[in-house]
Amino acid sequence: MKYYIIAGEASGDLLGSYLMKSIKKMDANADFRCWGGDLMEAQGGKIIKHYNELAFMGFWEVAKNLRTILNNIAICKVDILLYEPDVLILVDYPGFNLRIAKFAKEQNIRVVYYVSPQIWAWKKNRVHKIKRDVDTLITILPFEKEFYVKYNYEAHYEGHPLLDVIHDEMQNDDWQTFKENYHLDNRPSIAILPGSRKQELQKMLPIMVQMVEQFPEYQFVISKVKWQPLSLYQSYIKNKNITLVEGDTYSLLRHAQAAIVTSGTATLETALWNIPQVVCYKGSFISYLIARMIVGKHLKYISLVNLILDKPVVTELIQYDCNPKKLKEELSKIVNDRVIIDTMKNDYKQLQHLLGNAGASDNAAKLIVKHDDIR
Repeated sequence: MKYYIIAGEASGDLLGSYLMKSIKKMDANADFRCWGGDLMEAQGGKIIKHYNELAFMGFWEVAKNLRTILNNIAICKVDILLYEPDVLILVDYPGFNLRIAKFAKEQNIRVVYYVSPQIWAWKKNRVHKIKRDVDTLITILPFEKEFYVKYNYEAHYEGHPLLDVIHDEMQNDDWQTFKENYHLDNRPSIAILPGSRKQELQKMLPIMVQMVEQFPEYQFVISKVKWQPLSLYQSYIKNKNITLVEGDTYSLLRHAQAAIVTSGTATLETALWNIPQVVCYKGSFISYLIARMIVGKHLKYISLVNLILDKPVVTELIQYDCNPKKLKEELSKIVNDRVIIDTMKNDYKQLQHLLGNAGASDNAAKLIVKHDDIR
């Protein structure tokens, strides 16, 4: 079959690549055309647009880039018509993908939504668009299936694909080589995961790197994404003793004692590696105000860890609370306070239990490739 897959962010590229790998095991003739990244390309996908051209963070940033976004939507529609896929697979990225879902449905193309958009957080009215335009909806958070039941729509929860990713990564553990490659010393390490978008890096790195002087007994290591220039990171690191690791986040997390993480999928990844963390988020003033007015009405938390467990497992430093003083206080707790550390790790065990076992990617692929008996 011919599969057209759209992922607009780094996390979507990762999960999409695992889904493609599983599809290929069940469909020897699978042909992929994608909006995604290097990982999807490595699985044989023809990349039409890389997600580093698509990821805009915040309401104001989206508004500023609206012309580019609309142009990309037009390009995507034409490309779908020319490719004539058997199925369209949408990975999160709802502002873009829901528009494409409507178009594809009008063209009688089967639509699968993989990684359900988080409409339970805001814009719940989008559920009606999903019911109208999406043939098969696959969620990756356990409570999402129940959310759709309220709207008389069947969603499929097949587990969280990050468990597949981490299961694979656990087979590869060469800490000594990792240390030598990046010239790390014997001090315990603290991981900095500042995000992948330029806007995130510009907001988060100036605050996060200030922890180096505050915790000299630790070595700080930043997870760098390769599509962002080294100069962007260096402009904030300056003369600070910080190591940059590119494309090896899981090796970094595996052996970190703690982590400072920008809100997003990385918070869940950090929890699944059982690493104590402080979650940070800081956006533009306008985007923050809009988010507070819209999303704040529905959500108590912003990190996936707290959302899934519905309690404050990890500390969230948001906007004005995201400052060097508070970050120092919270980081000190998760490296020094044994009670806090043990409590967080016990909550992580509950999180892993709720998410289930590895195999989500294969389960989702079965729904997509062998779909005769489902909606």
